[in-house]
Amino acid sequence: MVARKFIVSHNDSDFHVDYDTDDGFEVFKFQLFSLTNIPPDEQKIIGGDGDRAVSDDSDLITISEKLLLVSLSEEGEEKLGNSGVTCSSGIAQSDEELARMLQAEEEALMFQQYIAYDNGAEMKRKIRPYVEQVLMYEDPKRQEAARKTVPVLELEEKALVSLAKEGNFKPSKTEQDHAFLLQLLFWFKQSFRWVDAPPCDSCGNQTISYGMGSPLPSEALFGGSRVELYRCNSCSTITRFPRYNDPLKLVETRKGRCGEWANCFTLYCRAFGYESRLILDFTDHVWTECFSHCFGRWMHLDPCEAIFDNPLLYEKGWNKKLNYIIAIAKDGVYDVTKRYTRKWHEVLSRRNITTEAELSAVLAIITKDCRKGFTSQVLSTLEERDRNEMEAIEREYHSKDYASTLLPGRQSGDKEWRISRSEFGSDDNSSLSSSSCPVRMCIDEHVTRVYNALYPVLYSFILNSLSKSRAVEILKMFKRIVVELRDSPFRMRKTSIKSDSSSGKFFVDQMLPSFGELLEALSLKSELGTDGRVEICLAGDPVKTSLALPVVLDGLDDAIHNFSNCENFGKDSLSLPLVKLNRICSGFVLASGEELPFGIATSAFDGIQKSKWEEPNGARGCWIIYKVNNKMQELVAYELMSANDAPERDPMDWVVEGSNDGGSSWRVLDEQFSQRFETRFQRKTFKINSVGLSSNAFRFRFLKVRDVEATSRLQLGSIDLYARSS
Repeated sequence: MVARKFIVSHNDSDFHVDYDTDDGFEVFKFQLFSLTNIPPDEQKIIGGDGDRAVSDDSDLITISEKLLLVSLSEEGEEKLGNSGVTCSSGIAQSDEELARMLQAEEEALMFQQYIAYDNGAEMKRKIRPYVEQVLMYEDPKRQEAARKTVPVLELEEKALVSLAKEGNFKPSKTEQDHAFLLQLLFWFKQSFRWVDAPPCDSCGNQTISYGMGSPLPSEALFGGSRVELYRCNSCSTITRFPRYNDPLKLVETRKGRCGEWANCFTLYCRAFGYESRLILDFTDHVWTECFSHCFGRWMHLDPCEAIFDNPLLYEKGWNKKLNYIIAIAKDGVYDVTKRYTRKWHEVLSRRNITTEAELSAVLAIITKDCRKGFTSQVLSTLEERDRNEMEAIEREYHSKDYASTLLPGRQSGDKEWRISRSEFGSDDNSSLSSSSCPVRMCIDEHVTRVYNALYPVLYSFILNSLSKSRAVEILKMFKRIVVELRDSPFRMRKTSIKSDSSSGKFFVDQMLPSFGELLEALSLKSELGTDGRVEICLAGDPVKTSLALPVVLDGLDDAIHNFSNCENFGKDSLSLPLVKLNRICSGFVLASGEELPFGIATSAFDGIQKSKWEEPNGARGCWIIYKVNNKMQELVAYELMSANDAPERDPMDWVVEGSNDGGSSWRVLDEQFSQRFETRFQRKTFKINSVGLSSNAFRFRFLKVRDVEATSRLQLGSIDLYARSS
């Protein structure tokens, strides 16, 4: 394996690409396709020195780190100069753009001298209260109260499973901590409640604003100095909504708006040992930053939106006109505005509270106060970290990595309220998605193993001459065992099978051996306990069990459903859709778009109902490609499953294509029109009539969804591809 990092230039943008030579040159071209939308067969890749074209793996191993990507259809517009590789006007445009930005920054700074106050009193007044607030996060009692409310084992399991889905079954402590933080963010989003207007305390009906009230002593005790009053539309009862500042109280109430959300979530981050700080946006928003040792930098986390590491969300997605964004931590305060903008010259023109020099002086004074009593060694470490952060922010600002990223308008809060704040964005159907969807490795071998392992179970029903109802009873019995295992602690999963009844004894003596392959697919084993009971327990990596358990449960539900609807159960029925053999797996996935983090493209192939692939702009056309890893396969059938909700987003018309050259050219394998999924999680099976066409890549081109007028999205629960047996 040779790992390389390339900087690929196309037009006026640079793209950073991580390349593993084990993946092959075609995968590298797919990566470039995902970033630039230039199909692999139209790509011309040239070494950064302009001396030769790149055509295979060996070129990528030996060539320099800088590459130029040219579209063959537009090659006439690109030129190779005598002194190296340039675009006809790209560099000149970049220089002109930079000059304009610098000129605009100078003018904004000059203008600031005339409109800004001469001292930083106003800035101190705004920041000082938050310094006291973040110190509450260091209180051991508050941290302990927060930890007690978190299902730690559940989040640890989800974190490890999320890493396993990326192929990382042996993560480092740093990677585990990073994954746990993201699961903490997602859990917090589900457990905290947004409040526009609280429901009536008396009857639970809707309320409307009724002004402000004075805090009660019990409210003031937890920083509830502001109390909003709401009158019930039905019974006229007045409901109080104190805006608590003490995160200890928020751990109890679990409700509020962005101030309460960020305040409480930052406490949770500190409670689990993450370096954290509260981010104050002077245009009326707050969120959290945590230092990610996995990334080696500070990472943006917005608990209201469950969005992470997307600092341009507010400027680009919400259309906010930013001015000051201040990070507040126990060891100081920092101006991090430039991390959240790509329009610094415009932001400068709105920074009129004080001058830049005075702002720096104010922040330095407050930071010095925060660091009183720190040792010289700690101070030196913090100062070095501060310098590194400022350098990183400058690098990020001049990066063009975000040029093609689509970001959503605000999702939290009442629609009219978001519109009134001009934070709605430009598209009601927008989402956190990327038009440059990356090539993703698909970790789905366990799905194929589970499907294959169900065959001996079903075949044993025929060998034992079981009736359909008896077969369904056996499947339900095994499902109960799997549910018990799922609900037990993931590091020590264990359950026992009772054989004191006739059905239990029959299952243990006659049927359990046929489930052996399925237990193995779950990294489980059966053994005789000291009390004579048969115990099912872990036989290997508990994470592999966690990964496969939901697949088995969904597979059992599917088998039970198909059995119940099977008219004549016998050997002839052991085929699709009841038996799912030779499922294609372990490939690479690329899509026209995806929703992050819950609707990524690989979710279409993970074998579970709870996940889905969602294409935010796919209602009138989109595509997804599954590239087989180093093997030609003849597709004989495929299955599609509808997602959990929104029937209007179901695919209706589509074309399935195969490629024998990794995606450079395509042949039609199947076409379907006017298809309709009647229920959620419904599977539809389609046979391929084209015989003898082997492929190493398959593409689904979805032409439209069920109701293109009602949605801009396409979503799909799963795709399963089945090959001819070898």
